[in-house]
Amino acid sequence: MRKFLLVGVSAFVLGAGTMAYLGQQAQADTQTRTQTYHMLELFGNVLDIVDHQYVSKVDDKKLIESSLKGMLTSLDPHSDYLTPEDYRDMQDTTRGEYGGLGIEITSEDGLVKVISPIDGTPAARAGIKSGDFITAVNGQSVIGLTVNEAVKQMRGKPGEAVTVTIARDKTDPFDVKLIREIISPKSVTSRVEGDYGYVRLSSFTEKATDETRAAIESLRAKNPNLKGLVFDLRNNPGGLLDQAVGVADLFLDGGEVVSQRGRDARNIERYDAKPGKKIDGLPVVVLVNSGTASAAEIVAGALQDRHRAELVGLTSFGKGSVQTVIPLRGGLDGAVKVTTARYYTPSGRSIQKTGIEPDLEVAETREEATQIANEAFQFSEASFHNALSADEGKTRIAQHTPAEAPPAAFDEKKGDFQLTRALDVLKYGSVQATPKLPKPEVTLAQAAVLRAAHGNVVKPGAAAPAPPSKPN
Repeated sequence: MRKFLLVGVSAFVLGAGTMAYLGQQAQADTQTRTQTYHMLELFGNVLDIVDHQYVSKVDDKKLIESSLKGMLTSLDPHSDYLTPEDYRDMQDTTRGEYGGLGIEITSEDGLVKVISPIDGTPAARAGIKSGDFITAVNGQSVIGLTVNEAVKQMRGKPGEAVTVTIARDKTDPFDVKLIREIISPKSVTSRVEGDYGYVRLSSFTEKATDETRAAIESLRAKNPNLKGLVFDLRNNPGGLLDQAVGVADLFLDGGEVVSQRGRDARNIERYDAKPGKKIDGLPVVVLVNSGTASAAEIVAGALQDRHRAELVGLTSFGKGSVQTVIPLRGGLDGAVKVTTARYYTPSGRSIQKTGIEPDLEVAETREEATQIANEAFQFSEASFHNALSADEGKTRIAQHTPAEAPPAAFDEKKGDFQLTRALDVLKYGSVQATPKLPKPEVTLAQAAVLRAAHGNVVKPGAAAPAPPSKPN
C-alpha cells in the first residue's frame, strides 16, 4: 500500500510539474505573440508617419517592398524578397537566356561585387574579374542599391552600349564599355588535351546535365582511348540543385550526392545518384577555385568524398546554404527567397563558409599566390558579415602560402598552370604520386605576419589589408 501511495504522490508531483511547465510555455507564447503584434502596429505607425510627413510624396508600395527586402536580407546574404519583375527575371536566368552583360553579382555592405563573369559574355571578354566592385553604371552610382536594382541598371536592349565603373584592389577606378547581348551562354565547352579530355561547366542552368553528358560523349567519340578527364568548375557560381545532382550522377555509380538539413536536424533530405557505372571509371580531376560556389561545390564535394575524383586548385567559395523560392499568389505578388537548409557532402561536411579544400592546392598565377599569402580575407562566403554560420563551428583557411604557384619559367599569358597540374595528376595517377613543385617563396609581407605569430607587434593582415547573387 505504501509503495502504491508513493507512486501516486510521484505521479501527482510530475503531473503538477508538467502542468506548470505547460502553463509557463503558454505564457511565453502569448508574450511572443503580443510582442509581434506590437511590432506590427509599430510598423504601421512608422509607415503612416512617413506617408504623411516625409518631405516629398512617397510610394507606399515601394516602401513596403523595401521593408520586405530589408527584413529578408538582414537574415543572410542570400535571402530576399523578389518583386513580380524580379521573380520573372530570376525565371529567365535559370532558363539560361536573358539580356545583359553576363556578370554574376552580389551585394556586400551596400556595394555591388562581382562573384564571377560568365564564360563567353561581354563581361568575360572585357576582363572583369571575380572580386571586382561595380560602383557606377553609365555614370550613375549604384552604391547602396540592392542586387536586383543594380541588375536593372545593367540590363537593357541588346546592342546598346553600357559603361560600368570598376573598383579593383591596388588600382584606380576605371570605366569599361560593354555592349549588351542576349545572354544565352552555352554552359559547357570541351576539347581534347593530348590523351585527356577537358570539359568546362560554367553554370548549372536547366541544360547543365544534358550539355555535360553530350560533351563527354563527343570527346569519347573523337578519342575512344581517352586516359582521363579534367572537369573544370572554376568560377562556376552554381545554379539549380537538381542539375548538380544530375551532373554528379554522370560520374557516380549510385550512392549519396548531397544531403540538406533544415532547422530540425532530424529532418534530412538526401539526394542520390542512380546505380550504374558511368564513363567506364575514367579517371577524373576537378578544377576548383574561390569562384566555385553552391551547386558547383556540391558536385566537387561529392566526387571528392566518394573518391571518384581528386581536386586541384584553390579552396572553393563556401556557399553551402539552400534557398527555397516561394511564389506569392502564383508570382503575382512576387516571391520570397529564403534560406531553409544547409548542404552537406556525403561524408557529412558542411560547405558553408569553409568551402572545399583541394587535394592539391595550386594558385593560377604568381600574383594570386602573393594575394593568398598576404591578405587575411579572400573574397568568399565568409567575407559577408551576416553569412550563415558554419554548422560545425569550423573556420575557413586563413592567409597562407599556397602549396604551388607557377614557376618563373612558366608563361602565365599563354598557359593555364592549374590545368597543367591537373593533367599532371592524371598522368601520374594521383595527387600523391605526382611530383610536387617547390613551395612559392614567402613574401616580405607574409614574413611580417609570421613574425607576428611568434610574438612581435605586427598584426596578421596589417601588411596588406583586404579591400572593403545574381547574374545580369
